[in-house]
Amino acid sequence: MKIYLIVFLAIFQLGYATEKDSLQRKNPFLKYHFIIEDDDDCDACGCSASGGSMGFASMLNANFVGIRYFNQQYKSSDGLYSNSPWYKENFNTAQVWARIPILKEVQLSVLLPYHFHSRDTKTGKQDIQGFGDATVLAMYRLYQTHKDSTLLVHTLQVGAGLKAPTGKFNETNSGSINPSFQVGTGSWDYILASEYTVKRKQFGLNTMLNYIVKSENQKFYRFGNQFNYAGTFFYLYEKNSFSFAPQIGLAGEVYDSNYLRKQKLKNTSGDIVFSKIGIEVGKDKFSFGINTMLPIHQNLAGGNVEAQYRWSVNLNYSL
Repeated sequence: MKIYLIVFLAIFQLGYATEKDSLQRKNPFLKYHFIIEDDDDCDACGCSASGGSMGFASMLNANFVGIRYFNQQYKSSDGLYSNSPWYKENFNTAQVWARIPILKEVQLSVLLPYHFHSRDTKTGKQDIQGFGDATVLAMYRLYQTHKDSTLLVHTLQVGAGLKAPTGKFNETNSGSINPSFQVGTGSWDYILASEYTVKRKQFGLNTMLNYIVKSENQKFYRFGNQFNYAGTFFYLYEKNSFSFAPQIGLAGEVYDSNYLRKQKLKNTSGDIVFSKIGIEVGKDKFSFGINTMLPIHQNLAGGNVEAQYRWSVNLNYSL
């Protein structure tokens, strides 16, 4: 089923890239092509909760430097009995993030996270904190329409990236119900990404696919590979130096099983689909954004982990 979904979305992204136009905007945020990018590392079945579909980029300013905070709420149970207790898990991340143009058609995204997580256990509350895994992603603009008379404006990007093991991996936590209770994976991971945006006047649709290949760390633990996808409808309003962009859509994540010493671990794979709604407001070179995500279908860790919600806020300065 997963491979059919990947093929369908890939065809959907490529099928629109047939016309040519250019984006001409007066607002300083919008002098670049419109972009929403929901790439990222991993989540409840995969690693250190670096954000999943919370994204790598701003809606309004394609090139920027900023700070972002996001929160993720989960609950987990050992599932041994029908009345086994559920325990709350609170994942918090503060990030310095940036998207920097390095060539005419190439942009470099950088994420430097700091995690501070907590959860309830049978023996009391557990807290962990520390710097997470740094991520670098290069996106190449493969196609963009550039005829002003074109009815629809299309942009197609592809890219690749790397996540470095700068965060600490705790071997003890990897054996818990939710092995993602970490600040780092301890592994080098590799990202393949694509994004397609189609726009008609102020309205548009953004779709994205990315796949993360995860390697074994020094503790012989390997988190499962991860596939992310998303589709977002948006409306873009701009007047003088002010702009805002409400958005609504769906996002999904699919996780393969984790491995320890080459042996597959039971109840470590899963999938989840989120609804998402948000808005970003810009004034001059600054923008502020808020986003929330609610699960509408999930099967994580054999049903022993449940995502409750996610939300994020960000403050950016346009480059």
